[in-house]
Amino acid sequence: MYTLILLEEAKKEWLDASIYYELKQKGLGLRFTKAVEEHIDIITQTPKHYKKFKKDYREMLIKHFPFLIIYRIDETKKKIVIVSIFHAKRNPKGKTSK
Repeated sequence: MYTLILLEEAKKEWLDASIYYELKQKGLGLRFTKAVEEHIDIITQTPKHYKKFKKDYREMLIKHFPFLIIYRIDETKKKIVIVSIFHAKRNPKGKTSK
């Protein structure tokens, strides 16, 4: 079993996106938050399922939203570290620069 760590930058990205969607349409921010939570649950259950794209980083696309959850696995400490809730249309070089 892995411990989940959500970095501050990822928390901020998640909150900013939730606020944006809620302002865009009432209830959409909550739908985004629930989608992120569901996808994080899947990652914690099967963290190695998603492909590596750069060194030890992995990514999972959030269904119905243009966001990726970027994370890495620390096997020695049995931790999953979510480094970004990344908007897929941003510069891909910034996915792991945190």
